[in-house]
Amino acid sequence: MSSSTGGGHDMRANALAELWSQEGGAVRICRPMEDGTFVYGLGVWFYNFIQLRMPWFHQVYFRVLENMNLHKGKGRLLGTANFRRQLQEFQPDILFSVHAHLNHGYYDLAKHITNSRFKFMIFCGELADGPGFSRHWINPEADFLGCPTSESAEAAMKRGMPRSKTFDCGLLLRKPFYCNAKSEDSHHYLESIGLKSNESFLLLGTGANGANQHLSVCRSLRISGKSITVVALCGNNSKLRRQLVAFGKSEGMKILALPKIDATGMFFLLSKAKCLFARPGAGMTSEALACGTPTIFNSCGGIMPQEQNNLNFLKNRGHEVLCASKISEIPKLLEGEIPSLKIPVSNGPNLLLESMKDGVCFRNS
Repeated sequence: MSSSTGGGHDMRANALAELWSQEGGAVRICRPMEDGTFVYGLGVWFYNFIQLRMPWFHQVYFRVLENMNLHKGKGRLLGTANFRRQLQEFQPDILFSVHAHLNHGYYDLAKHITNSRFKFMIFCGELADGPGFSRHWINPEADFLGCPTSESAEAAMKRGMPRSKTFDCGLLLRKPFYCNAKSEDSHHYLESIGLKSNESFLLLGTGANGANQHLSVCRSLRISGKSITVVALCGNNSKLRRQLVAFGKSEGMKILALPKIDATGMFFLLSKAKCLFARPGAGMTSEALACGTPTIFNSCGGIMPQEQNNLNFLKNRGHEVLCASKISEIPKLLEGEIPSLKIPVSNGPNLLLESMKDGVCFRNS
């Protein structure tokens, strides 16, 4: 169970689905809120609109959602027909949530409409405690709450999650981030998009909802006279790609404006970038941590409560955090040392996968 508020939840859902499929399991991803009713879909759209246009307003919107308890019990849910049908068809061994607002009412509904036993598991993507750590992550009835860091696990237990059900599982990432990629594969990919193997470049990241200041960054670099190759991730925004290409040609800058890329490409770019400039969302931040990518965080328009959790993680580990509240600060920040922190990852989230296998045994026993 996921929801497309931001991009991190769906990233983790897709990563888990791929990893579980490789273990031989069947999997189905559902988004009960936005696929259930226009009302919830509008809420998801508004969430992403705020993140894109006025991040500071999440200081209000997040707290409103925290206190309204819209999805606290099954009796409060709207538009559940599609979710009911999927549960009845699929009869899951494991019901797995990667979103805070799916951990209560939808779990209660699943218990009510299916006669089969299932293990209920949650993965919380927050890297540490902070103002954006939702109390809705916590459901003591869940069989398992996985967290990416020990700080996140402590925050969950502080809010009432039993210690016996709370686990530090490490980062939940897409498959390429667990693999030891060959250097020749990296060189081949970089050359395929127009980069020399040892070329220094600034990577401009974008969220799933398209939040970025790519053109403004390029203009600032041009005005300052800072010479550096720019690789801009544009997702599905073809208009932005055309604008960046035109700007690069007119100003004599090397700008590679890329469409949506796969996880392997993202891994290679994060592993080789001189610097990443992106919002401090959990998804992008986690992938940067896995690669040890030097990062300047985009705080233009304010920091959302959810993003503050991730900055707190870095600060709590004694890591210097660079934030740019104005695009004009980027050229100067690039002149200095850009801090990076690398979190080692193994060949996969083994504790999480093993617990999922236990869930299947639980159902079949």
